[in-house]
Amino acid sequence: MTLLAEAARRIPLNRDRVLSAAVVLADEVGIESLSMRRLAQELGVVPMALYKHVANKEELLGGMVDTIVGEIGPPVPDAPWKSAVRLRVLSARQVLLRHPWARPVIETRTNVTPAVLGYMDGFAGMFLTGGFSVDLTHHVMHAMGSRMWGFTQEVFDDSAGAGNQHAQVPAEARAAIAQQMAENFPHLFKIAAVAAHEDGSVVGNGCDDQYEFEFALDLLLDGFERLHQQNWTSGGGKGK
Repeated sequence: MTLLAEAARRIPLNRDRVLSAAVVLADEVGIESLSMRRLAQELGVVPMALYKHVANKEELLGGMVDTIVGEIGPPVPDAPWKSAVRLRVLSARQVLLRHPWARPVIETRTNVTPAVLGYMDGFAGMFLTGGFSVDLTHHVMHAMGSRMWGFTQEVFDDSAGAGNQHAQVPAEARAAIAQQMAENFPHLFKIAAVAAHEDGSVVGNGCDDQYEFEFALDLLLDGFERLHQQNWTSGGGKGK
């Protein structure tokens, strides 16, 4: 054991240290491989020592979410609401890209922590401070959904390495698949052709996730702005 590692093990254990170590470990091995036992090994303590700071794994996961919420940039002071919202959403997206395990954890949380509520409160506050009515802000929050956290549910999830699978398919087979797609699903084929890979294939994932995310985000913000300018209300469309 190195002197540095030995010194690290002598640092008193506290909740912040447990949560920080859990985030680092999840970044390295993935959330599926994170366990109280493995985390205890990383910290150089017995598993029971962790339970003085987190009651169980569910509380650990909630605390980990709180930790990364703290990495999201705060609202920009005095910025127009549209710019402030856009910057905060993109900041949240960068945080989730750094911590890929966080998305499924956020999606499955049943207990909402004060840190999460605080983020959502600040998010709603950007619209209210921008002059939005409470009514419109309520519907805006529903429309944003998970996008306020920097992610959204896609029609197809290509995160499992579709690009590598595509590279292993022979050119003749890709051509045959493309031909079948053109014949059976002509509208999807046209869309796939536009988002084709550099090699000209329409088989596989050719979309830029960041571009598509920002495209949809800007559409939403433009729509919110239009409704706000029209004094829209849920009771009658446009306010009087």
